[in-house]
Parts: sequence; structure tokens; C-alpha cells
Amino acid sequence: MVKKRIDRLAASSQPGILAGGLKGIEKESLRVDTDGRLADSPHPRALGSALTNPFITTDFSEALLEFVTPAHANTWETLRALCEIHQFTYERLGDELLWVNSMPCLVLGDTDIPLAQYGNSNVGQMKTIYRNGLGYRYGRKMQTIAGVHFNYSLPARFWPHYKESEQSRQSDDDFRSEAYMGLVRNFRRMGWLVLYLFGASPALCKSFLGDTSTNLKTFNESTYYEPFGTSLRMSDLGYSNNSQAKLDISLNSLKEYVDDLRCAICTSDAGYEKIGVKVNGEYRQLSASQLQIENEYYSPIRPKRVARSGERPTAALRRAGIEYVEVRSLDLNVFDPVGVNQNAMRFTEAFLIYCLLHESPPMDERCWLESSRNHSVVAKEGRNPDVRLIRNGEPVTLNAWAREIIEDVGAIAELIDKGESGNAYGLAIHAQSSLVENPEETPSARVLEELRHDGTGFFDFAMKCALGHKEYFADLGRLDDDRLKFYENEAAESLARQRKIEASDTINFDEYLAQYFSDQGCCQPVPGA
Repeated sequence: MVKKRIDRLAASSQPGILAGGLKGIEKESLRVDTDGRLADSPHPRALGSALTNPFITTDFSEALLEFVTPAHANTWETLRALCEIHQFTYERLGDELLWVNSMPCLVLGDTDIPLAQYGNSNVGQMKTIYRNGLGYRYGRKMQTIAGVHFNYSLPARFWPHYKESEQSRQSDDDFRSEAYMGLVRNFRRMGWLVLYLFGASPALCKSFLGDTSTNLKTFNESTYYEPFGTSLRMSDLGYSNNSQAKLDISLNSLKEYVDDLRCAICTSDAGYEKIGVKVNGEYRQLSASQLQIENEYYSPIRPKRVARSGERPTAALRRAGIEYVEVRSLDLNVFDPVGVNQNAMRFTEAFLIYCLLHESPPMDERCWLESSRNHSVVAKEGRNPDVRLIRNGEPVTLNAWAREIIEDVGAIAELIDKGESGNAYGLAIHAQSSLVENPEETPSARVLEELRHDGTGFFDFAMKCALGHKEYFADLGRLDDDRLKFYENEAAESLARQRKIEASDTINFDEYLAQYFSDQGCCQPVPGA
């Protein structure tokens, strides 16, 4: 089916039908001091308000920066914006560094990790309390793991042609949402390929696990690793842990997905009830439900829509369907100054289109377990030549399956290149194809080779890279006057926007939170509020 769909697109009278999809990046990086320890300083005021600056915010911790680019039709525009944000930020960090690896620096314990602060408005307090709840539920250390999120939407001109070729009688919104949900399911089935190609976290500091027992191998006195690991960040050590195993969030339709998320937000959890919601006058979490809010659900990919002011993600999806997808399984690439490169972006874009065009039947329990197992296996031993994945109940080698996928992804890249009058996408797919044949050239293998070559551990290697990246941006120099003025104005205006939000609150936080969950449709009051 996928080959027939690619052939129909190739025969289209519109050669650029797959070119020009919108690409955006969200990239996380920890701020660290000159000793490589998590910075205990507040979010730099020169970067503006973490609550309202659209380009520079924070994630879980006050020390975990998140850089957000606009969505652009060309990868080079997106990468340029990401580079500009880095330049602007590095100049305002003083002696601090940005940690350039996904796995964190020296973090001794949860008490060393300051929660992100967003001011005293109701919405700002809610963001901080939500993060406090994550710390209680999963531990703060896990929240310091950083990554790259790739946001993508197919070009608008693609949809009418695709709908006609599929002979669909659905509304435009329903057709697009159904196609994107098929993409999401297939990414869950085949997203292990992203971990293999772009995983860059095969090792970590022993300090991250502390006294916790582990089956990881010892690289040296300071470092754990997996010899064939690709992305420990995406293994059960990080974002694919088992804490949410009890959740059953269907990907078989947008309605089921939204309904299941809403149900989890409105369903109390006995374990979280023991934590408490408001204890001795202080909020520990937003609620004792299975999920506090939608974003708590960890997934390597999410269907998304830009929400209106005050609108929740599920409400936005219900209103007008899926607008784009957010891929969350890319590690920071320590070998790239901004953590990602155009080849990775171009391959991921073509791969997402492949996932959309490929037949995508509903996922039953067997399929879900199979895909989860493949994801875990590749994260921990994807470069092992003896590794076997499971496809439709049958064992298959990673190489054989990857070659099959990449052949079709290459055909899609050709169609994108036709629209852009070049060969950049074809070259990107060729570069990743070579990694399937030569696993020692993958980012994860290169990290381990650097450790062996230098005779050092993860921390020293990462510190060397962090210093090197700081020097790289220092050598680039300042932004030109217009771009510098742009980011300075955004920082200043974001502080003013935060003050305006704080001044506009008319109810106290207890009332605000009760209203939030009432609007969500939860029939139970917030415990302890």
C-alpha cells in the first residue's frame, strides 16, 4: 500500500506536493556551573520571562532551558533560528555552560534540582505545582533528562490531493486527523529506527543512579554504559519507564485518544492520593489523578494542535483536529553545536511521511506490547548484530527491517527534493542508510569511541564538549544588530506580559484550580483544595 501511495504522489501534476511542510524544534539544555554541577541560579532575567517568552523558556527545572523555534518550511531556516537563540543565550550566561548531552550532569539528589518558577499568577503557580507533582510521582532526577522535540506538519496542498486519491468522504478535519493518527501508530511501531540512528546516550554518570541497583555495565569508576546501547534516555531508565504502565491511552482514533486522556485526568489514583494534593497549606501536586494534565503522559510522539489562549491541548484537538505531530525521541547530538542537524531533521520528516502513507491498522494489546518491546531492545542494545525485533509476531533482524523502511523513505525524499529543486533530502537518507550498514558510525557508537579514545568517563567527556560548544558560539560572535534587537525586545516584552498576567488575576489559586478541573469535565472536586 505504501508503495502505491508513493507512486500516486509521484504521478501527481504537483511535483512539490510533499515539499514545504512546517518544521519546528524545541531543544532542552541544562545550565551548569564551571564544575559541571546543576546551576542553582535563577533563570537569567536577561532571557526574559520563562512564562511568556516564545523562544526561551524552562522545562522542569529552573536550570533546564528550553529553546523554541518558529515553524519554518525549510530546515535551514529552523536551524538558523535555533542557532540565533543559542547565540543570544550564551552571551547572557556569564560563566555558566549549557550541558550538551541528554543524560544530566552531576546531580546528587532531588533536593539539588530547583523547580522552574513562573511568577505568582495563577497560571504561573499551576506550572510550578505541576512540576512539583512530577517530582513526587517520578522523582526529580528523571525530569533533568534533556532531548530534542521535532514538530512537523505536512504542507497544506498535500491534503486535498491525498483525500481525493484515498476517495474519502470525511470532512477535511476528520480525514487529516485520521491520517495523522495512522502516522502516530506507525511511529510507535517503527520509531525504534529513530533511536538507532540518532540515539546519543549510551552512557551516563553513576551519580545519576546513586545507590539504585542496576544491570548496566560499568565502563569505569564514574560511568555506566551499555556496549550496544543507543538511547538510555529512551530506555526504562528515562522516559520509557514503567511508571505509567497502568495507563491505557488508545491511539486508534483521535476521539479515543482524547477521551482516554480526559479519563486519566479525571480518575483518582490510590498511590497519588497517598502523596496528598494540598498538605499543610502547600500544594504537592495539582490533583491525585492518574495524570495531572495532558502533558504528563509520556510518549515518543504526540498529536498536537496550537491551542488558543487558555485552551487545553485536548480541547484544541476536539475543536479542530490534529494540526501537527511532535516527535519526542531525539537525543541531543553532542557532536552538533545546537544538538541537532539538518540531516536528522530531513530524515525524520521523510520518515514521518512514510509513517503516514504506510498502512496503519488499529493497535491491539499484542501490537502494543510488541512495539514497546522493540523500542526497549533498540534503546539498550540496538547496535548488537545479534539483536532481533518482533514484527507481526515473527522475529526479524533490525538491519533487514531498517533497509526495507529506508528504501521507501528514500523514494519519499526524492519527491521532496523535486519540490525543492535539489538533492538534500536524498543525501540525508543516504547518510542514515550507511549507519544501518555501519553501526560503529552512529552517534551512540561515536560517543563510546570518544570515551575509549580519551580514556575518560562520561562526565569528563561531556564537560569537554560543553566547553567546546561555548567556545564555538563565542567564536561566532554577536548576532547582527537587527536580530539582537529582536530577541532583546522579546525578552523585555515577555517580562511586561508576565506582569500583565499577574495583575489580571481576579480569583485565588484554589478557585482557579477548581475551575480548571471543572472545565475539564471532572466531576470530583480537587482533593484537599
